[in-house]
Amino acid sequence: MVDYQKLTCNELEDRLNRRESLTVVDVREQREVRSGMIPGAKHIPLGELPARLSELDPKVETIFVCASGNRSRKACQYAVDQGFGKVWNLEGGMKKWTGA
Repeated sequence: MVDYQKLTCNELEDRLNRRESLTVVDVREQREVRSGMIPGAKHIPLGELPARLSELDPKVETIFVCASGNRSRKACQYAVDQGFGKVWNLEGGMKKWTGA
């Protein structure tokens, strides 16, 4: 069951530039985020998501990102299964991200 949507890097960059109310969650491992994160993103490694999901507001749009989009898809599905209503997966992940 898929109840989340896909978002392109360009769409996310536009939304960040408009300062929309949203939460970006980077689910990569600590060693991966050392190379950089999307500005303002919250770091919660995928393996820690079940224990830390309460740090996120289920009423706020949540965009999950990883290196390529695979782990973030899992995070999206988990969040939806836990009752989050507005969930997005960043297509292509950080490999496609060029935003500022």
